Amino acid sequence: METVLAWSIPGGTLSVVGVAVYELLRQRHRKRRGTPLATTTVNEITAMFYGSKRMELDHRDSVAVMREEDTQAAPPHAVDLDHGVVRLRPKRDPGDPGRGTRGS
Repeated sequence: METVLAWSIPGGTLSVVGVAVYELLRQRHRKRRGTPLATTTVNEITAMFYGSKRMELDHRDSVAVMREEDTQAAPPHAVDLDHGVVRLRPKRDPGDPGRGTRGS
């Protein structure tokens, strides 16, 4: 029993290193995306001992799920989905007083 307990930490470490080497070799042959299993294992073990690591992993997960919306660069427009109408307002040049006026 003492031998099993004595070899549990080195055995676990060697198994994580073995999985990491296997994944690196496999990743070179295939263009695979995603987090490798060894990285996930190390992150979860670290999160057991450090609460801040758990918060970091949860934050990463929530940021990965959120949709990015960049509306600041979009032109000003009004969309009416009920009637199928989109109204675009032309950009006015402050130096051209005659532009955009009727009767000129």
